[in-house]
Amino acid sequence: MSRIGKLPIVLPAGIEVKVNKDNSVVVKGPKGELTQQVNPVIKVTVEENSIVLERPTDQKPHKAMHGLYRSLISNMVVGVTEGYKTEQELVGVGYRATSKGQILELALGFSHLIHMEIAPEVKVTAVTDKRANPIITLESCDKQLIGQVAAKIRSFRKPEPYKGKGVKFVGEQLRRKAGKSAGK
Repeated sequence: MSRIGKLPIVLPAGIEVKVNKDNSVVVKGPKGELTQQVNPVIKVTVEENSIVLERPTDQKPHKAMHGLYRSLISNMVVGVTEGYKTEQELVGVGYRATSKGQILELALGFSHLIHMEIAPEVKVTAVTDKRANPIITLESCDKQLIGQVAAKIRSFRKPEPYKGKGVKFVGEQLRRKAGKSAGK
């Protein structure tokens, strides 16, 4: 069996899981509600305090889907109980970030400001302390959505390898390069 797929998903107290006839899994919790469509070949069963996924055969596609859907449903359970949080740092002179509701306004050294509308499921805050880089904090119960939004923000100005200027995750180690004079 798949090492990941065979593990049961333990349900914490206060979580409600429902499997519909079309094989979609709905997970409700204190942080929200998430839905995932599961391939019909994977059988999802809800026991008293756990979710178990089973596959029909040991063929390679079935093994791959077994582990995939187990991880997706596990991420949904963690998301509706604890939620996910991502922090990004703007490194560079004059780089600023402000959030007005669900609109994030970025000044990243271009001749214009970048206005990005954030999905309503994601809570965004921008903090700028004196003598520190601005930090953008994203919070959501959907791991896939928060990662997609964070990747979109980072794509506006990726960190460059010489000075490290750009949008980077807090705690991320950048691969730095030596400048032109290092060869002499």
